[in-house]
Amino acid sequence: MAEIKDPENTLILETTKGQVVIQLLPQVAPEHVARIKELAREKAYDGVVFHRVIDGFMAQTGDVQYGKQGGESFNPGRAGMGGSSKPDLKAEFSATSHIRGTCSMARSQNPNSANSQFFICFADAPWLNKQYSVWGQVIDGMDNVDNIKRGEPVRDPDSIVSARVAADV
Repeated sequence: MAEIKDPENTLILETTKGQVVIQLLPQVAPEHVARIKELAREKAYDGVVFHRVIDGFMAQTGDVQYGKQGGESFNPGRAGMGGSSKPDLKAEFSATSHIRGTCSMARSQNPNSANSQFFICFADAPWLNKQYSVWGQVIDGMDNVDNIKRGEPVRDPDSIVSARVAADV
């Protein structure tokens, strides 16, 4: 595993494909990082499927409303259409580039609509720069991200088994 220099700003995802370690970037998107940590600490991401995975582009997850296996509102047909009960976030666009391993918030057409969903880039995606709020970077386990099952929607999707802030582990 990668050396964790700042446990309070490191997210450990255990996925059905293996562990993914993400360095959080509070200096880039403080409110988005706070939301990711808040949802992780509530165990909201546990069991959430990767509902939209596009080869050569990104793996999207984080729908805690419709995408959480075992959750009361779990609906594979609606996964990707929900969020959390928390208010949407104001955009925190930055000069940080979307490169391989970048973690960024998903949103609707409204720039201030990010809530709980996020994606991890498989490859550089410069057209997303300054359009989506970057909040993290994979520092270990990108090979596990590469192995997530593809699809729009994904049949029998992979999922987040658990999401924890390293300081809490």
